[in-house]
Amino acid sequence: MIWEQEVEGFEEYLKLQRGLSDNSVKAYVNDLNKFVTFLGGANGDACAPEDVVLKQLRDFVENLAVTGVGARTQARIISGVKSFFKYLMIEEKIEKDPTALLEAPKIGRKLPDVLSIEEVTAVLEQIDLSKPDGRRNKAIIETLYSCGMRVSEVVDLKLSNLFFESGYVKIEGKGSKERLVPISKRAIAEINLYLAEFRQKLNVVKGSEDIVFLNRSGRKLSRVMIFTIIKKLVAAAGITKNVSPHTFRHSFATHLLNGGANLRSVQEMLGHESIVTTEIYTHVNTEHLKAAIAKHPGLK
Repeated sequence: MIWEQEVEGFEEYLKLQRGLSDNSVKAYVNDLNKFVTFLGGANGDACAPEDVVLKQLRDFVENLAVTGVGARTQARIISGVKSFFKYLMIEEKIEKDPTALLEAPKIGRKLPDVLSIEEVTAVLEQIDLSKPDGRRNKAIIETLYSCGMRVSEVVDLKLSNLFFESGYVKIEGKGSKERLVPISKRAIAEINLYLAEFRQKLNVVKGSEDIVFLNRSGRKLSRVMIFTIIKKLVAAAGITKNVSPHTFRHSFATHLLNGGANLRSVQEMLGHESIVTTEIYTHVNTEHLKAAIAKHPGLK
């Protein structure tokens, strides 16, 4: 077997059978290529996939540690390599999985940063509504927070998927899976203001006619652009937490659970395939309670 051909087959498997996004597929392949490069050494003549043995894999993991790669990143890279050899097993291209006994470094579950309701408000207050794109930026953040969307879901949000009369939006999530999510009256109001004051004045380019959030050129926004917008607003609000578009998704879920929402309902709204993924927010909720108790003089 030739690595290049098998990596291409792996990419197709991740896209078609596992339904991963282009960004996720790219991450898997990049991590796998780190292993291929390690096998090839200076000459680049890596041994074939079917000839890989456990010792080479363990040497690779040791090399990651020696070169200063963190435990969490090591675990992610190893997961990508394991997925590749699992694919080869499924395709019956190898008879034995060399990664079966390969161990990843032990890592604790990292709790995501969460904004308080007051901090979300502070971020929104930094938006200059006198600027043409101010309404758009406010509508984006309200949508992220109100619906718990991923940033990729926001940039792909379609006008035809807005059902404001019913109070829902249809989200096209990972693996082309669709879900209906309630949207707040506040977010609806901000989107309508954006549509009236910004979007309808644009010359929309072909292919973006049904996209909700556009840039000044009438094109779909990029994920990086939304990240940049949020970073600037967070800095202006004086918030020192590590905030990204995904932080509003974390905050959405945490605030729902703090308010008594059912875990299964939150899972459905977030579009998590497994409720285990959603359970991390119960830990965030616990941390929130511990912090509150620590600050209360009568409970220490």
